[in-house]
Amino acid sequence: MRAVLQRVQRGSVSVDHQVIAEIGRGFVILLGVGPRDTEQQAAALARKIALLRVFEDAQGKMNLSIQDVVGEALVVSQFTLYADTRKGNRPSFTDAALPDLAVPLLARFVAQLQSFGVPVKQGQFGAHMLVEIENDGPVTILLETEPEPV
Repeated sequence: MRAVLQRVQRGSVSVDHQVIAEIGRGFVILLGVGPRDTEQQAAALARKIALLRVFEDAQGKMNLSIQDVVGEALVVSQFTLYADTRKGNRPSFTDAALPDLAVPLLARFVAQLQSFGVPVKQGQFGAHMLVEIENDGPVTILLETEPEPV
């Protein structure tokens, strides 16, 4: 799994000019699922994100987690995180999981993040979305799980 984690002051997702999800302070998580990803990886990634200390404490140091600041998360499925651009100028997306695997793993990730007490809102899988991100810092972190062996 691959996640682009952005610390935000606010974020939202619109589909067909309608806001379908919005959050205040917290994380916008762009999440890609690969074909060899597992439920265990989804759970581990959610745990890592729930405990990651990237919010500032009273001394201005990144020392607090999303739980500590009572933040929210906006999870947006993004298969384009698995783009392969090694050949030519048009990306290939064959390294991204098909929906029958991606949808349940996305749901597992969301459920696990919620189990840590993080309120989660989501984009719409497979839709053309407009994602608004008010990045705070800016703080942007790339997280990736190890692929399962073939």
